Amino acid sequence: MKRIINVLLFTMLGTFLQAQNSISGTITDKIDQATLFGAEVYFPQLEKGTVTDENGYYELKNLPTGSYKLIISHIGFLTSSQSIVITDGNTSFNAQLTPSAIEMEEIIVSTPFHKLQRENVMKVERADMKDLKAQGAVTLSEGITNVPGVESVSTGLGIGKPVIRGLSSNRVLVYAQGIRLENQQFGDEHGLGISDAGIESVEVIKGPASLLYGSDALGGVLYLNPEKFALPNETEGDVNLTYFSNTEGINANAGFKTSGEKFKFMLRGSTASHTDYHTGDDVTVTNSRFQEQDIKTGVAYQGTSFKTELRYNYNYLKLGIPEEIGEQTNDRTPLSPYQSIDNHILSSKTNIFFGKSSLETTLGYTFNTRKEFEEGEDGAALDMNLATFNYNLLYHLPKWGNWETIVGAQGMHQTNSNFGEEALIPDATTNDIGFLATSHLHFENNSDMQFGIRYDRRALDGEENGISGEEGYISPIDQSYNSFNAALGYKLELLKKLTGRINLASGYRAPNLAELTSNGVHEGTNRYEIGNADLSNEQNLQTDISVEYKNEHMEFYVNGFYNSVNDFIFIQSNGQTIEENEVFLYQQQDAKLYGGEIGLHIHPHPLDWLHIESSFETVTGKLKDDTYLPLIPANSLTNTLRTEFTKTNNWLESSYAFITLKSVFKQNNASGFELASDGYNLLNIGLGGTTLLFNHPIDIRLSGNNILNTDYISHLSRLKGDGISNIGRNINLGVSIPL
Repeated sequence: MKRIINVLLFTMLGTFLQAQNSISGTITDKIDQATLFGAEVYFPQLEKGTVTDENGYYELKNLPTGSYKLIISHIGFLTSSQSIVITDGNTSFNAQLTPSAIEMEEIIVSTPFHKLQRENVMKVERADMKDLKAQGAVTLSEGITNVPGVESVSTGLGIGKPVIRGLSSNRVLVYAQGIRLENQQFGDEHGLGISDAGIESVEVIKGPASLLYGSDALGGVLYLNPEKFALPNETEGDVNLTYFSNTEGINANAGFKTSGEKFKFMLRGSTASHTDYHTGDDVTVTNSRFQEQDIKTGVAYQGTSFKTELRYNYNYLKLGIPEEIGEQTNDRTPLSPYQSIDNHILSSKTNIFFGKSSLETTLGYTFNTRKEFEEGEDGAALDMNLATFNYNLLYHLPKWGNWETIVGAQGMHQTNSNFGEEALIPDATTNDIGFLATSHLHFENNSDMQFGIRYDRRALDGEENGISGEEGYISPIDQSYNSFNAALGYKLELLKKLTGRINLASGYRAPNLAELTSNGVHEGTNRYEIGNADLSNEQNLQTDISVEYKNEHMEFYVNGFYNSVNDFIFIQSNGQTIEENEVFLYQQQDAKLYGGEIGLHIHPHPLDWLHIESSFETVTGKLKDDTYLPLIPANSLTNTLRTEFTKTNNWLESSYAFITLKSVFKQNNASGFELASDGYNLLNIGLGGTTLLFNHPIDIRLSGNNILNTDYISHLSRLKGDGISNIGRNINLGVSIPL
């Protein structure tokens, strides 16, 4: 017993001594040696950081020993990124930042090595939610369309699905709280199921990401980063209010978070309510109204060599489904048909640091309830529950020189259950498992290489539904799919101004239950869909090439891609009808998509407050028989003039203003059952800033979208066939008040 007690005391003493590991230092301006107040000092792998005080001093405690990437950033300075070795006791590290007109860089979280954008071999687009809100987006789905190469398939204003370079639905994976968001994404007639409140930033991987995320990431990944916990020994709170003139919409959220040295807590609640939106011709789109309530909370513990966090998100949506122009009212309660959707997201993330290596474990459980109510029905005609458990285990091997390697396993267990009179897909169980290995190698000639390989297997077990031979009958299904995928990328920096990237990646997608088993009228589409149980994997190979040039006056980039998809699954009419509904069959054929984005950003020195931005994006999608794919975004050109000022006077901390003209061209490359779309121009303006009220900073923003009240129909609107236009002029007024 005495020996055991001695061992325990020794272990506790070792832990206590290890807990004293810290790093401290001073951050200064490299030019004039002035200390920098408010510089961010952050270890991305440890997810731990602080800011410098008025003397430029910082200190971080309770750090594990080992080598970790340290990021130091400050507005108006070039972001510093370097590896720091943490030893026992206190590590002293001073840094000097170089003034720069280039905007501050952020850590990319959606890639496994958590590097700055300039260090990544794979280019990932990133946008702050604060910037998207400043542009007047009503919903998260609308906001992400401001990211080059990203659009949204919409049904009115409240329902939207992300489109990345022409691919959508189950071909684009959405991640929230570090886990895959599962909410019946095979259907276009419901939204993302997550509020923008409590979302800090959005990252977009444009291209196959099956190596990192498995099936359903064939077209790319939309990665939603939740807001961070408060810094150690700090408490924060805020209230945010937004008003939208077009829908008389009200959006409000409030948050509170507090952190000690080890324990952390946060809570945020939000609510939104919108009436029917008005088109450019001042027509009210009946039943486009929607309501949303959302709550996000989290707790975390961060020790020396161990940290863990638990987050929970509940989202409730009540969505009207617009079908025709009818009653012109300002009511907020949806009419029939409408949907009621509940999303529960519970996630756990744990990191254990072993000095030279680390283990990251992410577990998630999502529960989605989707109900649809039709006119004259007492209960829900459609009532579906989807329960998903997923796991992600990543082991960061010890570094070998400049070589970083990660191996891991990912998987998912999912059950779908029906309780209504109708069934779009059968009661079914889905099981996924995948194994991956990926490496990043940094060369001394300012170049990097990244490569990896992965194996996946998916098993689907669906039950019989209905009576054989009758409408709506779904036969039982027992299918399995597997795939090997790989990725290879190379990045080269020339003179620290010109960066070239080339990436080759394969991806795969197993057919979803709707494609395999459908046999009936699909809700909201007015067509009779018949599935195909013999469908095989979609398999693609995409080549991405990008060139980026940056100096103190301008930034210029060109991104090009070619995506070859074998056995692309699509739906096509067979010319028959069932009960006045046209019959569509699921089929397969090889396809190709190609295009890219071009962008220019001019910020002339010394006029650092002036920004001139222009971007063009294009994508073309064709089947092997030379017919066009459906839901391919039209080419577009966006031009923005933006100003940004800091320390304008004693009461105005910062301010901005912008004017944007988005020109969307005609889309004549429509599929066989689509309509071509006319081009249009949308003029958006906005201004805002941070002012001081009783020495407290308050953010105020005012924007106007479609300020000329243009009447238009987007090619990706599911209301296009009914001749229903998109939203007209919308004035947005928002205020954020810290507590």
